[in-house]
Amino acid sequence: SDTGRKRHMAGSGSDGTEDSDSSAEREQTNSSESDGNMPKRQRLTRASTRLSQSSQGSSTCSCGGCFAFIASDTPDLKRAVDHDESPPLTPTGNAPSSESELDISSPNASHDESQSKDQANRDSDKDLSHRPKRRRCHETYNFNMKCPTPGCNSLGHLTGKHERHFAVSGCPLYHNLSADECKVKAVSREKQEEEVKVQEESNSRHATRHQTPTSKQSRYKEQVAEIRKGRNSGLQKEQKEKHMEHRQTHSNTREPLLENITSEYDLELFRKAQARASEDLEKLRIQGQITEGSNMIKTILFGRYELDTWYHSPYPEEYARLGRLYVCEFCLKYMKSQTILRRHMAKCVWKHPPGDEVYRKGAISVFEVDGKKNKIYCQNLCLLAKLFLDHKTLYYDVEPFLFYVMTEADNTGCHLVGYFSKEKNSFLNYNVSCILTMPQYMRQGFGKMLIDFSYLLSKVEEKVGSPERPLSDLGLISYRSYWKEVLLRYMYNFQGKEISIKEISQETAVNPVDIVSTLQSLQMLKYWKGKHLVLKRQDLIDEWKAKEIKRGNSNKTIDPSSLKWTPPKGT
Repeated sequence: SDTGRKRHMAGSGSDGTEDSDSSAEREQTNSSESDGNMPKRQRLTRASTRLSQSSQGSSTCSCGGCFAFIASDTPDLKRAVDHDESPPLTPTGNAPSSESELDISSPNASHDESQSKDQANRDSDKDLSHRPKRRRCHETYNFNMKCPTPGCNSLGHLTGKHERHFAVSGCPLYHNLSADECKVKAVSREKQEEEVKVQEESNSRHATRHQTPTSKQSRYKEQVAEIRKGRNSGLQKEQKEKHMEHRQTHSNTREPLLENITSEYDLELFRKAQARASEDLEKLRIQGQITEGSNMIKTILFGRYELDTWYHSPYPEEYARLGRLYVCEFCLKYMKSQTILRRHMAKCVWKHPPGDEVYRKGAISVFEVDGKKNKIYCQNLCLLAKLFLDHKTLYYDVEPFLFYVMTEADNTGCHLVGYFSKEKNSFLNYNVSCILTMPQYMRQGFGKMLIDFSYLLSKVEEKVGSPERPLSDLGLISYRSYWKEVLLRYMYNFQGKEISIKEISQETAVNPVDIVSTLQSLQMLKYWKGKHLVLKRQDLIDEWKAKEIKRGNSNKTIDPSSLKWTPPKGT
């Protein structure tokens, strides 16, 4: 961090000497010559204090955010620091933090003598080979974290390359292995990869366009075929009992036993894929793109877009802890990897939302989806929407709602633009329960189109509508902008002398409360001589008209003649 770099620079003098916080100087004083059994007293600085703290499982930054000392995995840290003694503890039980508390030099030594020794130590060149290895803070592990697998001590890693793990994906115990077995497998995998790499390099030198398999490749192919033929067709009775007992004992806290289910060759391929995926997750975790325990999806791959999420959504834990989610843009099914998504897209027959197409003009369409008839799709839509909405609470109880999904069509299908949900029977005449425009379509006029479409449905129903409260910050801005535009258009076309809020409400289907609040925000409503008067502000009307002319014939407007819809009759 910038702060850490500034502090590090401030700690270095112009003469090249290091700050006392980052040095590991030790001053030894001669003990009494008569007492030969007394151990030598040492003066320990803050760096050795940090080393003693790290042995207890903590990682402390040595310069305020720039570097961090890495705790040793050995139980006795004295070997790593060249037989340094542990600092004495304070009465609170913590390692002392000030240098004065750590000065345990002999009281018989005079002040001048200790001062001269300090000066000599500062001027002399020190052997810094005993310093522990340092690396960037964001690459260090949090030693307070623990693997969620019951009975695991967080030691070892599935890849065999790391000493510790903090996620199920890298837990050897979860995969029914030990840390030593993972290391042995890692060595064998590296040898195989080196052999394959050498073979590929030799083949590339003699490559031709239509190269036939070599004799070695043909023999290897035959061996694999023989291995797969020789595998057991099914589990024996004892093996089945062992598998069932393992499942009943550990349930979902351990991976199911995979031995004898398939051939050894295919099982080894699967183990390699697991190790590679675990290594990729470990890299993302070190870079900070995945935070264990937060259960928050950071990004989603949606169609040709990669979207950063804004809020937490209650996806199942096994998906939420991945950090990245892959979502089919047509059926909204969520998956764990891009490979699964690619296979799904090859088989997915959906090219538009389920339900009835009730509006189409150009490339814009709106589909009416019943939460009762298409429950899974609507639940997936709500989970997706929660990633970008703060106040949404509807996730699974979708049956009492209708969903109006707006799409933009091209030669590959109808792509999700946004949607709004609406109660089938609303006691307070709410025409919108939840509304969302996808981030890649924001600030393009689609949000106003969704709002306008909801009021168009209210006009057909001959009702006065209003959005469900409370409105989010973005929702309030969008609705206030829409209500302002509706009122200014009405006043521009109005030819009479007296304006009635009730008439405006009946013609526009906007709730009178929303009309009054909008007039007040525009300073167009005044109280004079016991009556409320609506002021026709010509400057605002002219400004709105100029924007309309500049906008021209935009396709981001709802055409009532393109609506093919009749109000549903009950539930």
